[in-house]
Amino acid sequence: QLQLVESGGELVQPGGSLRLSCAASGFTLDAYAIGWFRQAPGKEREGVSCITRGASSAHYADSLKGRFTISRDDAKNTVYLQMNSLKPEDTAVYYCAAVRTVLPICGLTIARYNYWGPGTQVTVSS
Repeated sequence: QLQLVESGGELVQPGGSLRLSCAASGFTLDAYAIGWFRQAPGKEREGVSCITRGASSAHYADSLKGRFTISRDDAKNTVYLQMNSLKPEDTAVYYCAAVRTVLPICGLTIARYNYWGPGTQVTVSS
């Protein structure tokens, strides 16, 4: 059974950092583009970042560039999201998602992703 599981979410103070992990089981991630998405209370789910198969490129939501960094370790079947300089508006449930691709491409369109994790809560508050 193909599964994604996020971890690393917690309560952090403004200005702090967190690293989220997305671990896959039941399949290997190397043929998949991986995206991170988030959903804040009362808001729609939005794209945060994605990384292509082979890690040839990554993309970020414009508002997050420079603070968040996505990476992947296919040997560990895990993708990471490093989040720095966190703000209260970053509070949300963060989800990772996967889509199998032939080419090294990725995007932040939710509907293109087939597999989703259950999410991990990130709360930024003093």
